[in-house]
Amino acid sequence: MTANCRVGFIGTGIMGSHMARRLAQSGFRVTAWNRTPDKVGALKAFGVVAATEAAQAAREADVVISMLSSGPVCDEVLFGTHAVVDAMPSGSTLVVMSSIPVETVRKQAELAAQKGVRYVDAPVSGGEKGADEGTLAIMAGGEADTIDALRPIFAPLGRVTHIGPVGAGSLSKLANQLIVASNICAVAEALLLAERGGADPARVREALLGGFADSTVFRQHGRRMIEADFVPGGPAKYQIKDTGTALALAASLGLTLPIATEVDRIFRRLVVHGGGDLDHSAAIVELRRMNSR
Repeated sequence: MTANCRVGFIGTGIMGSHMARRLAQSGFRVTAWNRTPDKVGALKAFGVVAATEAAQAAREADVVISMLSSGPVCDEVLFGTHAVVDAMPSGSTLVVMSSIPVETVRKQAELAAQKGVRYVDAPVSGGEKGADEGTLAIMAGGEADTIDALRPIFAPLGRVTHIGPVGAGSLSKLANQLIVASNICAVAEALLLAERGGADPARVREALLGGFADSTVFRQHGRRMIEADFVPGGPAKYQIKDTGTALALAASLGLTLPIATEVDRIFRRLVVHGGGDLDHSAAIVELRRMNSR
């Protein structure tokens, strides 16, 4: 793929807007579509062309990137009413960077192949900050030669690792989400314990940086918890989407994941009390509620 490659970008939300912008700034010809048109309009200043319909973004694209919110939304936009894959040229490549179930990814790959479209599942980790700075961890599943051809497109977005065949990227993302969700809850509990015990949580965080307790979650979300800085952030409803998907897959494989089960319960309770759009690192708020009863 050259810098002159035509990229269709579907879904310019919290993460996707930064990703589409970075691709355009790197010289790719980007046409983007979003269900909320205003989110695409803001990208025109960076050279992104706004499509009025999803199929328009795909019609002449060499690569179409999907950054939509869920499996059902991906199915609807890519293969349903919006017919993105039907509009894609034969020989082009669909890269689904959304966090969706493994079985959905594999089925989508089969449908895309019937249309002569290559398929790669490449979910990401790193949050809005990673999307903005181009430091995302990209977990790719698909044919090795297809992923190698996509490396110039992945480069402005972050670091790509080829995990294995289609579906392997999504499996890696589920593993990532279980670690992240568990870490968020552990950090929230630890900081709450320090605060209730009479220590300054900011000083505790400072002391632990660089030790075994350190992590990206501890550095970024720990600071946000201390400062109560939860806007805009990633919605908690997306966290339970991923933990729920992971637990369903585990059950189908005959696995019991007790820590993930408890973490999923905590986030579901958080959504009930705070609303699905509440930032997922605000788990500390729910923990405070639980401990005040």
